[in-house]
Parts: sequence; structure tokens; C-alpha cells
Amino acid sequence: MSTYWVWIGVIIYIVISLFVAVISRRGNLTDMEGYFLGGRKMNGFLSAMSYSATTYSAFMMVGLAGLTYQGGVGALGFEIIYFIGVSLVALFGPKFWIAGKKKGYLTPSEMMGDRYESQTVAMIIALSNCLFLIPYSAVQLAGVGYLLQGMTNNAIPFTVGVVIATILALLFSFIAGIRSVVWTDSLQAIVMIITSTIVVLLVIHGLGGFSHFFDTLKQNHSDSLAVPGNGYFSFTTFLSMTLPWFFFSLSNPQVSQRLYMPGSLRGLRNMLMGFLVFGFIYTLVSVLWGFSALASFPHLETADLATPKLLSSHLVPPVLGVIVMIGILAAAVSTIDAILLTLSSLFSRDVYGNVKKGTSDAKQLQVGKVILPIIAILAFIFAELKLNLISVLSVASSAGLIVVVPAIFGTFFWKRGTAAGVISSVTIGAIVVLIVEFTGMEPPLNLGSGVWGLIVSTVIFIVVSLVTKAPVVKALEFVNIKVSDAKKIR
Repeated sequence: MSTYWVWIGVIIYIVISLFVAVISRRGNLTDMEGYFLGGRKMNGFLSAMSYSATTYSAFMMVGLAGLTYQGGVGALGFEIIYFIGVSLVALFGPKFWIAGKKKGYLTPSEMMGDRYESQTVAMIIALSNCLFLIPYSAVQLAGVGYLLQGMTNNAIPFTVGVVIATILALLFSFIAGIRSVVWTDSLQAIVMIITSTIVVLLVIHGLGGFSHFFDTLKQNHSDSLAVPGNGYFSFTTFLSMTLPWFFFSLSNPQVSQRLYMPGSLRGLRNMLMGFLVFGFIYTLVSVLWGFSALASFPHLETADLATPKLLSSHLVPPVLGVIVMIGILAAAVSTIDAILLTLSSLFSRDVYGNVKKGTSDAKQLQVGKVILPIIAILAFIFAELKLNLISVLSVASSAGLIVVVPAIFGTFFWKRGTAAGVISSVTIGAIVVLIVEFTGMEPPLNLGSGVWGLIVSTVIFIVVSLVTKAPVVKALEFVNIKVSDAKKIR
């Protein structure tokens, strides 16, 4: 594809998105709640579109398509497991929302710090989230780098794409906090779903229609239509990748923090339903995209270049190719700016706020804004390392975040859970994940770091909690939260 058209598309996207971000500057943005949660007044549609754009990032059209190209239909099963895991939002979502409304929690770690009556709990969870979310932020930046590099045949270098994504994410975050992110997310989600669906149908039509398309895969790439197929998705690999993904909606704070934002419980339900419809369509589109690239270009050096190669091919009209490229760029930026805001709120509220006790809300907000570019620079550096497949790096990040899941379950469903149990389980679980991921050691039974991280953190949380004293009154307060409590909230 002509580099000229790619640059035109990027410029148009920047202008429109910045315009939407600027006009979203209304309401109270001078406090933490207004800047990071939009004043808890988001309606169901905006929440659903923003939740979708934040969750379905560069991972989908670049990462999941690349994973399909690499491992075949097992990638669909991998993503369906995540989709099933979103059902956890139906269980935990109302509890998060009610607790947030009652107590004014800004972050999930702040909520757990209160539940376990320990500021150390809030700090440990916040720091753990920061540690593992920065690589996931880098995934989004890398997705943009690979996208622009692949579509222009290296005319736009990888680093230029990463720089563009970093700057845009910072701009959207600074302009109006979560309000600009939500409004730009909504615009981006609509562009993502419509254009990607239309173009994948055009591509398959260009390949002879669905019948001929699958016949071609069956004849030339039959192993891609079976599990384990070419051997990429062995049972242990599949389990190691899907388990962290199943708990993604709880373990990733940039996602679970969204549960505080809807203006009503009905808005929360509409957010979930809208996301499920969006996610089902986008999952099928991304997998078909990966198969289309496999059928058209079976010998790519890097699987993550499957989508860029397809977009720049004769199968996609240039104008549509640019529009889809904008959708993928928007998806990546929407996720990175959401992560930047979440990490900023975690650090300013749960780390700085607890170290510097008695700091005002305004001071915490000021610190949060200072932290934003620092986090962005760290993510940029990590993206430049080009460590692995986007899909694999995403799962590795989720593996580190999964160690918080036992503490989240304990918050609402186990009154014996204690602060000591949380601190020890999150700390040791995170260390286990880091050792497996960064030493290259082969874990027992060949199961991934996420599996062992969850096992270790769960066992330690239960054992340590049983031998330490639980905060009975506070525990009962959370365990007894019911959906009917929402009627009492004004």
C-alpha cells in the first residue's frame, strides 16, 4: 500500500480523535473521581463501547489474527475461553459497582485495601499491577509499530509507529482524563467493528467465497483446522495461555476499574451485554482474518505481520485498507491510554496516597498526571525490545496479574481472608511468575507461569489466611453485598 495513503489515514484519525477528545471536556475534571472515573455517570452505550475498545486492542486484529496464522483454529478456542470468562463480570460486576458507590473507591486495589483493613494490601496490589501492566502496554505500542511497518513495507519504521501511538495515548489521557478516553473509545469501537467486518467479507469473497476459502485451507493447511494441528497448541500450551485469559476481566485493573464507572446498575448490565455482542463478532472477524492471511501468504517470517500484509494486498481496496488500519490503530491507542490512566490512578491513590498520608485529592491528581508520561516512556522502551508474539506477550502479562484473583474472590466470598494472606500470596505468586518468565526455566509439568502463579497464590492465600486473624466486621460487610442493595444507593 502507498505510504502516502497510510499517512493520510493516520492524520485524519488524529484530527477527528483529538476533536472528539476536546469536546468531551465537560463536567468536573478537577478531582480524582471526575478525572479517572468520569464522575461515575457513564451510560450503558458509552460504557459498552469503551469497555470493548479497551479490551479488544491491538491483540485482536494483529495478535489474535497472528496467533490464528501461527497455530490455527486453537486460537479461536483460546479466545472463546476468554469470552466465557467475561461471565465473571455478571457475578462480580454488581458487587464492584455497589461497593464503589457506597465507599467511593477509585481503584480495585483501594477497595481490597479497605476490605482487608490494610493499606499495605492496597500498595502491594497496585505495585504488582504496575509491574505487569507495563509489558501489556508495550504490546499495544508494538501492535501499531508492526501495523504501520507491515502496511508500508518498512517505509514507516516500527519505532515511528510506536512513537505515534505513545504520543496519542498521552494526549487523550491528558485532555480530559477518562472522559476523552471513553468518547474516543466509542468512536473507535464503532469504526473497528464495522470496517473490519466489511473488509474480512470482501477478502473472503476475493478468495472465492466461504466454500472455496475453507476448501483451500483444508487442502493446503489442513493442520490449521484441527487441534493440536501443527503442534503449536498442545494441551499444556493451551491451558497455560487460556487460564490467565479466563480471569482477564477481573485481574486486569484497567478493565475491572470500568465496573465503577456506569451511572446505574442497569448501565452496568447494558455495558456487559453490549460488550458480549461486540466481542463475539470481533472474535470471529479476527480469526477469519488470520486464516485469510494464511491462505494468501503462507510463508510470512513473523505471524504478527499477517494483518498488515493482508491490508496492503490487492485483496483489500486501498481506502478500506486505510480505514481498517485506523480501526486497529484506534484499538491499540484506546487500550494504552486506558492503561496509562489506570496505572496513574493506582500509583497516585494507592502508593503515593498511602506513603504520604493525608495528601489532598487535588495533590494526588497532580501526582497522577506527572506519572502518566513516565509510564508511557517505560512502555515505549519495553515495546522497542520486540520480545515475542503479541499474543504470547499479552498472556505473559496476564499471567502476572492473575495472582490477585484469589484476593478478589476472598473480598466478596470468603470472610476468613486476611491481609497477611493477600500480601504473601500476591508477592510470592508474582515472584513465581517472574522467575518462570524471565529465567527461561521449564516449569513443572510444562505448565505456564500463569497456571503456577494462580496455584501458588491460591494455596498461600488460603493457608496464611487460616492461621491469621480476619477483620470480621469488614469481611461481613463485603460478603453480604447483594444486588438488592443497589436500590438503596442514590
